[in-house]
Amino acid sequence: MLSRLTLLFLLGLSATVHAQAEFDDLRDISSARGYAMGGATLAHGLGTESILGNPAAMALFKMYRVELHGAWDTSDKDTFAGVSLMDAKTSALAAGLDYHILSLRSGAGRSTAHFTTLALALPLSSGLMIGSSLHYLRLRGGIDPLRVNDTSVDAGLLVRLGNAYTLGFSAHNLVGSDRPELSRYYSAHLGIFTGLLTLGADVRADFDTAEKNIFTYSGGAEYLFGQAVPVRLGYSYDTFRRTSQLGLGLGFITQQGGGIDFAYRHEFGKGEGRGRLFSLSVRMQVG
Repeated sequence: MLSRLTLLFLLGLSATVHAQAEFDDLRDISSARGYAMGGATLAHGLGTESILGNPAAMALFKMYRVELHGAWDTSDKDTFAGVSLMDAKTSALAAGLDYHILSLRSGAGRSTAHFTTLALALPLSSGLMIGSSLHYLRLRGGIDPLRVNDTSVDAGLLVRLGNAYTLGFSAHNLVGSDRPELSRYYSAHLGIFTGLLTLGADVRADFDTAEKNIFTYSGGAEYLFGQAVPVRLGYSYDTFRRTSQLGLGLGFITQQGGGIDFAYRHEFGKGEGRGRLFSLSVRMQVG
């Protein structure tokens, strides 16, 4: 009897750990710029990462943007590829569409996830923006042919304080799914624009997943050399897994605002660290 209880406990613990890994994988989706800056880009509104981050940031700058993203984790062999489209120029109502396909490690082998997001943002004034996004997750693999087929909703708020500062708050998976892959969390973030130097900070809080509150702290910096070559550095710390992540990145920006970005992220600390992650983003911007 004791051995059976022990086995059940270990199986439950394993399922919890793998569920943690899976929702971390979905929360971890970003651009090469985001990985390089430690994930502290939610208040910037400079790319389509706003679609999955704070949707209100899409309305910060008038632009039309198309981006292609890809990343590979050499430790877990997790990979993803995605395409994002954002139109904040045609009308006051900014809209974005993002699709990612992911190959993830799970407790029953490997899973394939299709993650689609539609986001809208509206400036209420020159200094206040609101936004919301709808996610659809379809996850296959492991024991069950169809493990997840669900939706969730995010909401965000962004405040512009003059020309140099932005302050934002977003609630993720606020409405909809109760699946662990789409668990609820919150983010507060700050953006600082000082000419050629851009800074970002982010605090992510999860009050539902574990018995204790989980916080992730992130900070990043970007400096633009010669108006064309951004160099990026970022750091994040996860209090749940007690791991640190260091990000480095380099890019090239065309005169039209398009370009290409590369990123490398290394993880340090306890537990099952993701090790080394490489990411590439290609973007095209009009206006």
